[in-house]
Amino acid sequence: MKRIINGIIILMLVAFTATAGGRQEDATGQDEPLRVGMDLRYPPFETQDSDGVPMGISVDVAEAFGEFLGRPVEIVDTNFASLIPALNAGEIDVIIASMSRTEERARAVDFSEPYFYFKIISLVNREFAEEKGITVDSPKEALSDLPETRFTGITGQVSASIPQSLGFDVEIATNLEAAVLNVVQGSSDVLMMSAFPVTRGHRANPEDTIVLWDPFVSSPIAMGVRKGESELLAQANEFVASMSEPGGLYDELRATWDDTVMELLGRYGLEFFISED
Repeated sequence: MKRIINGIIILMLVAFTATAGGRQEDATGQDEPLRVGMDLRYPPFETQDSDGVPMGISVDVAEAFGEFLGRPVEIVDTNFASLIPALNAGEIDVIIASMSRTEERARAVDFSEPYFYFKIISLVNREFAEEKGITVDSPKEALSDLPETRFTGITGQVSASIPQSLGFDVEIATNLEAAVLNVVQGSSDVLMMSAFPVTRGHRANPEDTIVLWDPFVSSPIAMGVRKGESELLAQANEFVASMSEPGGLYDELRATWDDTVMELLGRYGLEFFISED
């Protein structure tokens, strides 16, 4: 009996050692991968190289979080709409996918503190802008205070819901390309969306559009974990807090991605997504 009791104690000590310090080990004694869900269709945050290897700003964040936890990282390419169901089904451990922290989503998952902010800015028809005296540095009220401003947007997206919440009728487009075309051709005056779609639309049509940079919304981007995963959530918040330390992850990301983001936006580097303002 004494040998049995001693054996049980040893097994308990081994189990405790395997999980101490937030580390998790599988049955072979190796660290379990941190399965990170993201949709690899959205460069430069979530994408893959020519060999199909995940890369991007969010991938770098995920790898750094894995290093913080002392666990290898497995990127699980998942359609954005399926990320929360995949998390709650146990197919992934955490969402790091440029996901906005909203009240509706927070009913399904627990979110960390924000680590990025995605700003909703405006693509504006150039003729309309010149007629109304609107420039790239005008406040957003230059658009929303004009009752005659004609908005275009996509059903179910902020491009439609924000102007509708302000009392404007919206010319509904079936997709982003059609919404941009509405602004270019002048059937609508404004399309508001996140930065990269807006700047892509402007770069493709520089003679017909301008970008108004004052954001209508600054949307907090956070990590998502399953409800009740309090330890992982606490670790995520500790990690997010460390990102702003001197020499921390934000500095590393700026060094790696500033030039890419500046090229895509044409005006700002990565700081545009780090700062809430």
